[in-house]
Amino acid sequence: MRRQFFASIFVLVLSVSSILAQDDDDLGVGNIFRVNFINPALEYELKIGGFSVLSAAGGIGYSGSYRELEVQGANGFAYIISPFLDIQHKWFYNRTKRAASGKYIGYNSGNYFSLRGISRFGSIAENVTRTDNVDFAIGPTWGLQRSNSKLHFLFDIGPQYYTDTVGNSGFFPIMIQINIGLNLSYNK
Repeated sequence: MRRQFFASIFVLVLSVSSILAQDDDDLGVGNIFRVNFINPALEYELKIGGFSVLSAAGGIGYSGSYRELEVQGANGFAYIISPFLDIQHKWFYNRTKRAASGKYIGYNSGNYFSLRGISRFGSIAENVTRTDNVDFAIGPTWGLQRSNSKLHFLFDIGPQYYTDTVGNSGFFPIMIQINIGLNLSYNK
């Protein structure tokens, strides 16, 4: 099961990267350092291609619980507040069209496909008992991010496969990420 899942993700990443290749470097992305507020974190987007970035964010945030990674579930609304590391490879696909329509493309504004991996560590507060203090999730996403010179908005959605370090795992069909942040620096 795990091999098939990771093989499918690899084929998807290769397919998306070849489909999304764009030529015009003036419309390309840049390096951005920002602070995010909804799940407080420091984030850096590193340009690794004309229209792709590697995003890395670390902070302390809220997340829900995964049933297969619980020893004892919560009554009602489940929550985990813990340090996290979020790494995402984003491939932007509509920047040329946005620019031609007169829409803003600065600060890596655009729609994207991505491969996202996130790890949560020991909890600061929670109302569930987890099978392990460390867990990982990975999956493809579709998203959009918009910025003006300072304010940043991000939304993405996609399925995820999750596991912990003792071998428990599962699949969740819809993972949603929403964030608002402040751009601190930008280099094209």
